[in-house]
Amino acid sequence: MKTPLILASGILGVDCKIMNIVIEAGAGAVTIKSISLEERPGHNSPVMIGFGEVFMNAVGYSNPGAKEAKKEFTDLKKKISGPVIGSIIGTKPEDFAKVYKALEDCKFDAIEIPLSCPHTPGFGTLAGQGTPEATYEITKAVRKVCKKPIIVKLSPNSANLADVAKAAEKAGASAINMGNTHGPGMKINIETGKPILDFKVGGLSGPAIKPVAIRCVYDLYKAIKIPIIGTGGITNGKDAIEMLMAGASVVGIGTAVYYKGPEVFKEIEKEMQEWMQENNYTNISELIGKAHEE
Repeated sequence: MKTPLILASGILGVDCKIMNIVIEAGAGAVTIKSISLEERPGHNSPVMIGFGEVFMNAVGYSNPGAKEAKKEFTDLKKKISGPVIGSIIGTKPEDFAKVYKALEDCKFDAIEIPLSCPHTPGFGTLAGQGTPEATYEITKAVRKVCKKPIIVKLSPNSANLADVAKAAEKAGASAINMGNTHGPGMKINIETGKPILDFKVGGLSGPAIKPVAIRCVYDLYKAIKIPIIGTGGITNGKDAIEMLMAGASVVGIGTAVYYKGPEVFKEIEKEMQEWMQENNYTNISELIGKAHEE
């Protein structure tokens, strides 16, 4: 990776042309929008809403299915000038393995397994995937068929977060992405008296969730040995540095791309470099886990 910044899944990761624009805009790696074995239409619109420092979505994992996705993501190295992380979803351990096998020829640089969606029945935390037992079984199923680095994406909603991360590590995860959207939450239109999102509830992202994301990364840094991708509420260079100091090795950027466009990657990188120069840091490694020093 040329920079310690990763495009989070679900944000512009729908085709190679767009993801290459993100790489050229300064992302160190990009993550595709999550793919299931069969096509999913997702939830009905409206599926997104922003208010204040909160962004809420209930997209519902809309995607064309593994067969169609394979057509888009074949020959990645010819289409995208940087690392690409594939994201696969399912409801049972064997589903995840089947999706990986269906996409194996795409030659992703790593595979991410989201076990943390707070707003789609059958997937993520509402399907019980936020437990250590389910996390272990799903990660193990993918590890059996996948030799590439596996990133397990966890939910900040897990009451036993450290145990869930340890289960992923024990099953063969290469890294933890901490984390996904929070919630689910709801916003009501007081003029109509109805929830704004058609699905009624959605996952929360944006600057408001950063303190919880920082705390989750801080806790996991002490609990596991594998690297952590810190994701949640990062919108500027100081946010990213804070996440690194909490214990992340790299930082995921999601909602900020909605706010500022792909150019946010170069903006954050520049702000990080300026802050490091002003504070006599010469390497990112000096920042990782800084908050844990006595």
